Amino acid sequence: MHLNPYGEYAVLLAGSLANCWPDSRDEIVSRTRDFGMTMEFPVPGPPDDHENTRRVIDEWLTVVDARDPHRRADLLNRQMAAATAYPRLTDHDGEGWHLHYRDDHMSLPKVLAAVISVGTALHLTTRGMHRLRRCAAGETPSDGCTAVVVDITRNGTRRYCSVRCANRAAVRRHRSRPRSTG
Repeated sequence: MHLNPYGEYAVLLAGSLANCWPDSRDEIVSRTRDFGMTMEFPVPGPPDDHENTRRVIDEWLTVVDARDPHRRADLLNRQMAAATAYPRLTDHDGEGWHLHYRDDHMSLPKVLAAVISVGTALHLTTRGMHRLRRCAAGETPSDGCTAVVVDITRNGTRRYCSVRCANRAAVRRHRSRPRSTG
C-alpha cells in the first residue's frame, strides 16, 4: 500500500526539471514518464505549456532556496493553494483505486504545479524540512554548482548533487589544510 505516492517521485521530477530543463513540451512529458507519471496529457498541448511549466519550476525553486522552515512552508502552502487541485479517487489505468491530486482535464503545467507542490509537502513533512536544498558545492564561489539536491537517503545527510561535486569539495578541503612539516 502506498500512503505517500506523490512525495518521492514528484519532488525528484521537479529536481530533475530544475537541474536539466527540457527543450520542448514533449521532453517534459517524457520526463514525467521517466519518473513514474502515467497520466495522459492532451496532444498537442497548448502552445504555452512549455513556458508555463518553466514558471511552475521557477516558483518551486523559491521553496528550494528558502532557508527558514517557516518561510519554506509558507511558500509551499501558497503554491498548493494556487494549484486549486483536490484529491480524487481514480482507477484510470486498471491498476486499482488510488488518489490523484488533480482533475483529469488539467493542463500539463497545472497538473505539475499540483503534483509537485503536494509531493514536495509530503517529502518535507515525512522526511524532514532540511531534505531539499541546493548543492553544497555552490557554497564555494569557485565551484558555483546550483543544482537541486533532493535528499531521499536513509540517514538524511546528502549535501551534494553528485559524486563529482562531493569529490571536488573533499579535494578542496584537503588542499586548504595546513601542511605539516615533519
